[in-house]
Amino acid sequence: MPFIRLVNRRLVINPGSIGMPYGRAGGHWALLSRGAVTLHRTPIDVEAACARLVAESTYPQRQEWADYYIRGTASDAQALATFAAREGRHLR
Repeated sequence: MPFIRLVNRRLVINPGSIGMPYGRAGGHWALLSRGAVTLHRTPIDVEAACARLVAESTYPQRQEWADYYIRGTASDAQALATFAAREGRHLR
């Protein structure tokens, strides 16, 4: 999940990625310039990316992997609930 947070006086940045997108598919990235950080998303051709991955990979479950990690999207709420459950917390 893309974010910019201040943690213990340190700036922590997670720009996201192409796989496991939250909200919208695409290439999620951060731009660091002159002391400022901005988060961005570049649209990608999801179908072409999945087709290429399946055609060029030897991973046995590559189609399922592509469907879940590239084609599928999760909401911020779903991600937070999943992470909280893994840590033994429950969101209200």
